[in-house]
Amino acid sequence: MSTEETYFRRGLGLKDEIQPLLESEYGSALVSLIQARGHRLDVGRLHFRLAESFGFCYGVDRAVEYAYETRRKFPDRHIFLVGEIIHNPHVNRQLRDMGIEFLYPDDDGRFEFGRVGADDVVILPAFGVGIEDFERLRAMDCVVVDTTCGSVLLVWKRVESYARDGFTAIIHGKHYHEETRATSSQVRKYPEGRYLVVRDMDEADLVCSYIRGEGDRETFLERFRGKHSRGFDPDRDLERVGVANQTTMVASESLAIADRLHTAMVERWGETEGAKRFRSFDTICSATQDRQDAVQRLMVVPPHLMVVIGGYNSSNTNHLAHLCAQSTCTFHIEDAACIEPGQATIRHKEIMGQALLTTPGWLPEGDVEIGLTAGASTPNSKIGETVERILRQAGYDPATVLQEAEVAGS
Repeated sequence: MSTEETYFRRGLGLKDEIQPLLESEYGSALVSLIQARGHRLDVGRLHFRLAESFGFCYGVDRAVEYAYETRRKFPDRHIFLVGEIIHNPHVNRQLRDMGIEFLYPDDDGRFEFGRVGADDVVILPAFGVGIEDFERLRAMDCVVVDTTCGSVLLVWKRVESYARDGFTAIIHGKHYHEETRATSSQVRKYPEGRYLVVRDMDEADLVCSYIRGEGDRETFLERFRGKHSRGFDPDRDLERVGVANQTTMVASESLAIADRLHTAMVERWGETEGAKRFRSFDTICSATQDRQDAVQRLMVVPPHLMVVIGGYNSSNTNHLAHLCAQSTCTFHIEDAACIEPGQATIRHKEIMGQALLTTPGWLPEGDVEIGLTAGASTPNSKIGETVERILRQAGYDPATVLQEAEVAGS
């Protein structure tokens, strides 16, 4: 088979065929109604406010579309997916039901492709995969469908350019996340490529201190164990640095970390030399930024409570919940099933933690304003189902709401 037949990066030409299926599985009449009413819906004592930007982003929408196109184009082929297409349990469950087999990494992030044959099809997720995994798959002559998000690819180009020019890539992200692993692997295109992953401002400050000549080498390496490239030497590899980020991190924090590192380089090397030794390009994902900006606008006049919908392992959803929790009572739920219509409880994840909680009496009596948003991996169907369950828990019939809206012409 030729290269053109074994590698697909721009879809498989079946978008029009699978679009009705995607709409039926992931669309929501109730969400469309809320959008049509200025992102608001009033039903009796309940007043919903939906963030202006929410749910599926372009990259996620594209990845899911390509997965469905793949199944349609290769109905009789064995199809594998490297990891999860996105961090949403419902979407991943749908793909499993379509006969797509998931390949999961070991604790070190390595994938085993022993079961993949030349006649098989392999889908790469929106997060992308490391360069070694990509090269291994291409060498196997199997069909590869690459759904890596364009925003992620832009970060990869920056990180690769840092490595090419002798700069260490300092990546704001979670070192164990699929995207950050794939991003950091880009430095290995060059023998002397180096990277260091910082989780937050506290870790960034430790790096800044070391750049200024403070701190102990062994203590530093122990603190960042597993978060840097092989052979990393802070005395050598922090002399020239370039900043990048995992696209789903809080954008304002990424920018603040870059600014803090730039200041440290200037303090260490002086204004002119420090500027030569530091690079920072805007690698903030516009979709992540849009969703974060939308909840911050919603919090100008905070609702009584906020419901954030999305996978518990979704980085961008966790950050949305954290932003909301700074202004109002916030519940991060995985999907609508966390709200039981026959009970006055909600099951949710601790904000920026791991504990799963059940809160009784979460929906106050009387008029209550409920804010809503969803992570970039959450389809409209799950947002709509959440609104339906909240309505039922408060004693309202969602079908009646839609019927009345249809009669009213909106």
